[in-house]
Amino acid sequence: ERAIARHEVREIEQRHTVDGPRQDVTLDEEDDVVIIYNRVPKTASTSFTNIAYDLCAKNKYHVLHINTTKNNPVMSLQDQVRFVKNVTSWKEMKPGFYHGHISYLDFAKFGVKKKPIYINVIRDPIERLVSYYYFLRFGDDYRPGLRRRKQGDKKTFDECVAAGGSDCAPEKLWLQIPFFCGHSSECWNVGSRWALEQAKYNLINEYFLVGVTEELEDFIMLLEAALPRFFRGATELYRTGKKSHLRKTTEKKLPTKETIAKLQQSEIWKIENEFYEFALEQFQFVRAHAVREKDGELYILAQNFFYEKIYPKSN
Repeated sequence: ERAIARHEVREIEQRHTVDGPRQDVTLDEEDDVVIIYNRVPKTASTSFTNIAYDLCAKNKYHVLHINTTKNNPVMSLQDQVRFVKNVTSWKEMKPGFYHGHISYLDFAKFGVKKKPIYINVIRDPIERLVSYYYFLRFGDDYRPGLRRRKQGDKKTFDECVAAGGSDCAPEKLWLQIPFFCGHSSECWNVGSRWALEQAKYNLINEYFLVGVTEELEDFIMLLEAALPRFFRGATELYRTGKKSHLRKTTEKKLPTKETIAKLQQSEIWKIENEFYEFALEQFQFVRAHAVREKDGELYILAQNFFYEKIYPKSN
């Protein structure tokens, strides 16, 4: 995949240099847009991303996967500079939809004139951890032949928690907060209240929209209404698509009430769950002001503002 990507990049560069130095490309404002989806693992991110892939040719934008070594969500300082430069100056890839397992990166720190649009999806912390636990052992129905890191381990999540295993420890819940908090050291200190508050701040101030896995269709509907340049047709595709919009972890066994109660005693769970509920409340607030329900179906509100008393009057 990496070799193919390099080849595609070279082809694009060659097309723009075959007649001498590349001329600066002036983009329409509508095309000078970049969306970054710094996807949290096991939050239905593959299902959502595949919708972007399905729509990119029709809606005329580019989709690029950010593939970091060993899926490390923290970039080196030099890679941060490279990434910001790529995203902001690579005009041939605009409009662009970038996705990958990376933590939030503040583009303003690098002095760029136009920042990307951040979006994301999060999930109930325990449900996300359970899904990831079984994913590492059994994979999913998306790439069933791929051997996973913990393949062969038959221990259930309940057994792991009862035995105090490392793969199901409360520390493993600490992921959604640092993904939103960013590249600061304190973001990755498990249980940090400062990281929680920074993640909340970024969610409100730096993210265009953050949805929840449990209400993914509503998230897609809002994106289509607000950003049709990218997401026109996404809601219908999600409802009717058959090949790419469902990805289920195989052999997953739901945890018992006792297992859930044990994890919920952890201070780490309490902080991660506080962030999840904060994100859920904000998403539901946005949705309540954007849609109405009729006969059990949601529909997007039409434009609800207009301009008047415009002076001076034109002749």
